[in-house]
Amino acid sequence: MSYILPIVTFLNISFALTLIFLERKDPSSSWAWILVLFFLPLVGFVFYLLLGRKLRKKHLFRWEGSKDIGIDKLIDFQIEAIKNDQLDYRTDHVKDYNHLIYMNLTTNNSVLTQDNDVVIYLDGTDKFEALIEDILAAKDHIHIQYYIFKVDNLGQRILNVLIKKVKQGVKVRILYDEMGSRGVRKRHFKDLTDVGGEVEVFFPSIFPMINPRLNFRNHRKIVVIDGRIGYIGGFNVGDEYLGLTSKFGYWRDTHLRIEGSAVHPLQTRFILDWNQASTKQRINYSERYFPAIPKKGEAAMQIISSGPDTEWEVIKNGYIKLITNAKKYVYIQSPYFIPDDSFLDAVKIATLSGIDVRIMIPNKPDHIFVFWATYSYVGQLVHAGAKIYHYAKGFIHAKMIVVDDEAASVGTANIDVRSFSLNFEVNAFIYDREIAHKLAEIFEQDILDCSELTVEIYENRSNIVKFKESISRLLSPIL
Repeated sequence: MSYILPIVTFLNISFALTLIFLERKDPSSSWAWILVLFFLPLVGFVFYLLLGRKLRKKHLFRWEGSKDIGIDKLIDFQIEAIKNDQLDYRTDHVKDYNHLIYMNLTTNNSVLTQDNDVVIYLDGTDKFEALIEDILAAKDHIHIQYYIFKVDNLGQRILNVLIKKVKQGVKVRILYDEMGSRGVRKRHFKDLTDVGGEVEVFFPSIFPMINPRLNFRNHRKIVVIDGRIGYIGGFNVGDEYLGLTSKFGYWRDTHLRIEGSAVHPLQTRFILDWNQASTKQRINYSERYFPAIPKKGEAAMQIISSGPDTEWEVIKNGYIKLITNAKKYVYIQSPYFIPDDSFLDAVKIATLSGIDVRIMIPNKPDHIFVFWATYSYVGQLVHAGAKIYHYAKGFIHAKMIVVDDEAASVGTANIDVRSFSLNFEVNAFIYDREIAHKLAEIFEQDILDCSELTVEIYENRSNIVKFKESISRLLSPIL
């Protein structure tokens, strides 16, 4: 046994040097991992192997069919049109966000679409009733992707409807994340696959209980039906999202149903993720997945994807651009608020500049360290003049930013390092006054179910709370 300590010490030093000289992580993240390595010498290197390494990006997502859609030409056209001040904006105020639109085009290949109709869902029952109704009306294909897909009452109900559609000749594909859906296995979908449905797992374990890529989670929630209807937002599949569990009670989330050209980027995102996960049932380009879509509305929108495979933290950058563009107000809802310095500084600057900044977070923990780290960060912002609200009706899981009754973002990305750089996420950036105004009204209505965290309340917190904050904040770069 005498040889174990030198080996562990050697491994810890090796990983520490890798962190410093090769991986070039953010300094705060590097220090957090170095502390883990040296204060937990027997298990630190195992944690690092599972949670600390960067993802190899090369050829992670490939789909030759993207060329057939003509997306490359459209992206180039929109970039040049913005450069030359010639892009045709169907509503005047969208042009005020041309720098954000340009950034999303150049860093994320995110086409601007301007013909979308959007329905906002806040309640899980309403959202899933609408989704099931759309599934029942499907004629050609149903593509479903969730971070969490539980085969409980809700999950089984959806599966029963999908089995019915497969028997009617509709192509059904389900993609779920192994880490998010832990405990779920492909065998749980046997009734669906037996009749011809297809199911894939994102980043499955190589060995039982051992997954070297478990730190990189596909947190996206996408549904595309017949290439014409899309869903994006915060709800996963499970009874708790209907408010049926005692732990969380009422579940408050935000989800969008989209009809319009923005469904095609959602379809592309699903296909890219599916083809990464599937080796035998890959999707090839077909016009059936990208049908001509008649004009449904006038909302302008970009679908933004981010993850450890992207060069830029595009959703975070989009959030910051929205905040720095604000002239009147910024409303933020997020279950986790553990920002990096750039995001925190953007919010502070907006607040100190006289912008009405309001942030809504849960008043109960989903993950205990995340909760107390969140508390420490919002405490800083209270002192800067931001208004902080604890949602008390149940658990708020919405990921939403709205500014000035003009623009908003709704999707899967939280305000934390994990969503900014580790998880695979997808958000809709919406440039529409009617939708932004609706989201702002929803936020203001939610305030009625909140308690406000004031400077006085925060200053009078107990020493135990201060200790929890300190420990959790120390770990925040790796939460």
